[in-house]
Amino acid sequence: MDFTLLYFFIPVFAAISITPGLCMTLALTMGMRIGVRHTMKMMVGELVGVLLIVTVVVVGGGGFIASHPLLLTVFKYVGGAYLVFVGIQMMQSLGVMAVRPDDVATFKLGFVNLAGQGFITAVANPKGWAFFLALAPGFINYEVNIWPQTLAMLLIVLVLEFISLMLYATSGQILGKLLIQANNVARLNRVAGVMMISVGVWLALS
Repeated sequence: MDFTLLYFFIPVFAAISITPGLCMTLALTMGMRIGVRHTMKMMVGELVGVLLIVTVVVVGGGGFIASHPLLLTVFKYVGGAYLVFVGIQMMQSLGVMAVRPDDVATFKLGFVNLAGQGFITAVANPKGWAFFLALAPGFINYEVNIWPQTLAMLLIVLVLEFISLMLYATSGQILGKLLIQANNVARLNRVAGVMMISVGVWLALS
């Protein structure tokens, strides 16, 4: 087993992971609306999506995506359209994601719905695929068994990505509480809705 190259992967991926992107913006937006605890449901799907990308890239060298470009395109547009729809509802104070004065503390959101949003956002992001295609293989020694290295890389990605998502979700939760305390529920819905729409458009146009 050779983990030498992975030691250099840690600071590189840490710097990239903390940089604002689709998934981090989604975590920030959901943190504003539903808090960290519920946003963690989205994180599960996002992390599964990222781990899937890393595994496919390291093991298959991106051949699957190259052979099925239409699949990524469909994911991208469907996922983007759904996020835009949710954002519009939030701006209008409609839908399960919108805050209402009488249900701020009582709303419930399903795990499948939130995890699905995170998974689609991660898997349908072409920039995520491009990043790992360009970066990940360079930190794997293909002259020895790649599976221990792949598992180690997956663990690194899982830990660093989770930390970054938590930082963004926590920041969003703090901002959301400030807006609610200032009796700006409508503004919170508009801000979160605009951010959600931005994520959807960003995803579709990536």
